[in-house]
Amino acid sequence: WKDFQERNNSELVAIYGNFVNRALQLTKKYWGGVVPACGELTEVDRQTIAEFKDVKAKVEELLDGFKFRDALKEAMNLARIGNRYITECEPWKVWKTDPKRVETILYVCLQLCANLAIAFEPFLPFSSKKLRAMLNMDSFEWEQLGSMDILAAGTQLGEASLLFEKLEDSVIDAQLLKLENTKKANEAANYEPEPIKENVDFDTFEKLDIRVGLVTSCEKVKKSKKLLKFHIDDGTKDGRTILSGIAAYYEDPQELVGKQVLFVANFAPRKMMGEESQGMILSAVNYDGTLSVTTTSKDVKPGSQVG
Repeated sequence: WKDFQERNNSELVAIYGNFVNRALQLTKKYWGGVVPACGELTEVDRQTIAEFKDVKAKVEELLDGFKFRDALKEAMNLARIGNRYITECEPWKVWKTDPKRVETILYVCLQLCANLAIAFEPFLPFSSKKLRAMLNMDSFEWEQLGSMDILAAGTQLGEASLLFEKLEDSVIDAQLLKLENTKKANEAANYEPEPIKENVDFDTFEKLDIRVGLVTSCEKVKKSKKLLKFHIDDGTKDGRTILSGIAAYYEDPQELVGKQVLFVANFAPRKMMGEESQGMILSAVNYDGTLSVTTTSKDVKPGSQVG
């Protein structure tokens, strides 16, 4: 989506749409929205016309070779040619001294717009249809691409409007959120739990001493991105310290303070990052990879056994 936003704003809006808007608005301002006649061509005019006359063969060759991205770039090059031409000719300045010259400049610009409507038909048919309506092109033939007489002089143009709208970050962010929500919904609908592990007998289960503990403090372990350091009230005088690698799931460790959690009390102590962990806090991993510590539905005394 971000790439789409960048291409829309930097190419479709800033190059293609900008050229079309400049050409149509200037025609409306100086000639009442009527295609002017083509007068004597200058060297700049002839060079510009020569550049876009070859676009048809280039686009066809690239499409035949399934080089769609390159073909689109070639079509976009028409708009670049147009922007360069209109900027170089400066019809808004020339109008004051030579209105007849402006007729030719805008005639060339409008023929370029008509060529753009045809060239973009394979890529953006709805936008091409919109542009044809603005140019009052009732019909067109692909064979006309590269021609200088697609629009007849005297043709009344349609109502001009912005061909493309700039996409703001808020619009893209909303679409990304929509996609993320759809992805999560699909994951939830297609979720299958992990296979059940091998059965264990009761005596084996009895070896685990699972208890309820109250989290009295919780903080990130220095120099570790994964570990949280819990102090647990386990019903004994001093309580115990347990380290757990769940820091990525709890941005603010303080939200765990005051919760009653389940932990394995007889898990062999082990050293991590210079700290001794005296047990293992039990957590549940959700279908989407998120994690949540297990808690009790009601308050019970710290140190109570689970079984």
